[in-house]
Amino acid sequence: MSHFQLQAQELSFTYPDGHQALQSVSFGICQGESVGIIGRNGAGKSTLLLHLNGILRATAGEVRVEDAAISTETVAQVRRTVGLIFQDSDDQLFMPTVFDDVAFGPTNMGLSLQEVRSRAEAALATVGVSHLADRLPYRLSGGEKRAVAIAGVLAMSPSVLVMDEPSDGLDPAARRRLINLLKGLDYTKIIASHDLDLVEDVCSRVLVMHHGRLEADGPPDVIFADKVLLDRCHLELPLSRQRL
Repeated sequence: MSHFQLQAQELSFTYPDGHQALQSVSFGICQGESVGIIGRNGAGKSTLLLHLNGILRATAGEVRVEDAAISTETVAQVRRTVGLIFQDSDDQLFMPTVFDDVAFGPTNMGLSLQEVRSRAEAALATVGVSHLADRLPYRLSGGEKRAVAIAGVLAMSPSVLVMDEPSDGLDPAARRRLINLLKGLDYTKIIASHDLDLVEDVCSRVLVMHHGRLEADGPPDVIFADKVLLDRCHLELPLSRQRL
């Protein structure tokens, strides 16, 4: 039995047009870790995330969640374990009210009305947006939409949160609220982001993707001190580390 909660083993993926987006990517993540995935556009970050709960299936290699390989037989359980929050919150918000959106997942799990309500209320409270329960999702700000999208995933009680560019498009105040929220969530977290300051604030480990390969894996202090690595992968230092 593996001690990893989630593991990629020699994971490769080629799109139908022939573009190889992932090449033999291997790593393991333990329960409770907060892991950032960084890399330039086209490095393979989003493609990798879509493999972690079975939206995409590997061309070669595999992803294992709690020691079970993702397959047709296991994907339903995997998606209850691994909650994915998309880059565009509008992709996850489509019900008449915020409460309905957050309750959608638990409802489709076949839970009782009482359990659905309990989960939705708890998730909204966790992300601090209980006051938005009766609002129309499309009338929310970007930061509010992001919080509600996170609540919708939390309501399904996953043990792993996977997030694609969670701070994208947020103003500075909303971004800081998001960072504080993520730091306070007691889950295994996997965050792909161009926001290297967010990664440094939230994550204790960083995976560097470059041309579909895992180029480096280590603590933020080690990764961001390696100028040769950052230059090779076309990355800059977090703003907090840049000297004016």
